[in-house]
Amino acid sequence: MTNHAIHAEGLTKRFGETLALDGVDLSVPHGTVLGVLGPNGAGKTTAVRILATLLQPDAGSATVAGHDVLREPDAVRRAIGLTGQYAAVDEQLTGRENLVLVGRLLDLTRAAAARRAEELLEQFGLTEAADRRTRTYSGGMRRRLDLAASLVGRPEVIYLDEPTTGLDPSKREDMWDVVRELTLQGTTVLLTTQYLEEADALADAISVFDRGRVIAHGTPDELKAIVGGRTLRVRPADPVDLADVTALLARVVGREPEVLKGHASVPVEDSAALAAVVAGLDARGIDVTELALELPDLDEVFFTLTGRNESHEMENVR
Repeated sequence: MTNHAIHAEGLTKRFGETLALDGVDLSVPHGTVLGVLGPNGAGKTTAVRILATLLQPDAGSATVAGHDVLREPDAVRRAIGLTGQYAAVDEQLTGRENLVLVGRLLDLTRAAAARRAEELLEQFGLTEAADRRTRTYSGGMRRRLDLAASLVGRPEVIYLDEPTTGLDPSKREDMWDVVRELTLQGTTVLLTTQYLEEADALADAISVFDRGRVIAHGTPDELKAIVGGRTLRVRPADPVDLADVTALLARVVGREPEVLKGHASVPVEDSAALAAVVAGLDARGIDVTELALELPDLDEVFFTLTGRNESHEMENVR
């Protein structure tokens, strides 16, 4: 499918008695981010390895950048970059030497490889550490260098397989900024992750994997709509007004709000209640520090789809 950078139908893969993929379909339009969400063992990495030509499916088909992964594996490899769950850098080489080495392996001239390395070192904030051996790098620096290495060949499609696993929150935010910049440049990204907020923050669309199957697909908001309903939350600037806010919500919505830690919240069917609450607050002269109409989060979506709590399950498998 020429309008999709990645297109897969019916991917199936067994490892002995284990059915790792059970008829997986994926489609990723050019220049977008597909988040593949699910716990360990759901089949995310197996799908990436097939799309990267590192594994062959037992059944099904896939094209990447217009090339068939089985019939044209070399063309697929030229079109992709891959960052795995663990940084794959040579600790005996400097950051610069790692990137130049990758460039030379991709048949760049020595001068071209050096120029590309310099560009990427600057882009990923590694210029000052460029000539240090990578064994002295922090975990976050190694992850950035690993991602930079996957971009040396200017790939059309990049696979990020749980790229922020093990990073602290600030370093994860840095990596998110890199992903956003890649898509602005037209790169297509397939991002596997265990972090619900990561998929929510980055993905144009999300495919939820569970036990080797895609159990749901859509935009983050479409998936949240599976749970149904929205929550209207109001936090008054003066805690004294909380009782009046609670009474207003109950009158507008017709059900008793939940009051917790200085705010009141109540489920609503649509956004019409928001306008009525705003008008009521204005009429009573009540100032607020928080007024939000919220969709459910992706954790609730996963629980609805599977009957299991995503966050709890991920804590158990790490």
